[in-house]
Amino acid sequence: MSLATVLWDANPEMIRIGSVPVRYYGVLFALGIILGYKIVSYVFQKERIPLAYLDKLLLYIIVGTVLGARLGHCLFYEFDYYMQHPLEVIIPFAKINGTYEYVGFMGLASHGGAIGVLLAIYLYCRKYKIGVFWVLDKIALGVPVAGAFIRFGNFMNSEIYGKPTNGTWGVIFANDDMIPRHPTQLYEAFGYILTGVFLWFLYRSHKIKNNGVIFAYFLILMFTTRFVLEFFKENQVAFEQDMLFNMGQWLSVPFILIGIAMLVFQNKMTKISRYDATKLIGTTIK
Repeated sequence: MSLATVLWDANPEMIRIGSVPVRYYGVLFALGIILGYKIVSYVFQKERIPLAYLDKLLLYIIVGTVLGARLGHCLFYEFDYYMQHPLEVIIPFAKINGTYEYVGFMGLASHGGAIGVLLAIYLYCRKYKIGVFWVLDKIALGVPVAGAFIRFGNFMNSEIYGKPTNGTWGVIFANDDMIPRHPTQLYEAFGYILTGVFLWFLYRSHKIKNNGVIFAYFLILMFTTRFVLEFFKENQVAFEQDMLFNMGQWLSVPFILIGIAMLVFQNKMTKISRYDATKLIGTTIK
């Protein structure tokens, strides 16, 4: 084995509480959400917006993330299977050796999660009459960190890994095979962190005049990162083998185009993106 090759055979389970496994993926998923919340809460406090508004929003986002990611996986990647087994979409148990065991939701799609979050934010803003683009700009500052930690979780699970390298370097995911591969989970995680750093400096520069601009850069950078790195990943499902671009890439394209359109037409978007958040200072939310 080359010194540039890493043998990775981590157990995905941290501990078991009774018969229920606690996985690194779930812990890192939760930690990512907590860190993302901390970043956005700092922004709310800096702008003197009561954190009660963010706490309410967090509930919407968590529900939107989980439901969207789960439904996205079932619809985009294994539609035929879940059409035959609809209860497995929402039931985190599987029949193993004749008995049902808790396995969690074995399949979450980040694009579905993104759609779920956007819908959740829209519903939140409509209910509390808050500017959608203003909220999206703030949430965009925390999401890259959350996304990075989810990819760290994928690495701990030895899943969503890359194609083989030339054999002299890479990560060997020994739980699956002994082939050195691109650790695309780590590539993507660090790409998201760099995106988050860029968006943070953009926010701190105070040069952004229109709401929605930070979110537009978020869409372009996050999903371009995803699109490019998909070239290095193994396809997730068999039907992708004959596709020009895989499912992850096709699903990324609309987000990238929306982000570009938002930047190009940002001046024309002024009327729908204008929102004065100072009206929230000193108020309460029910």
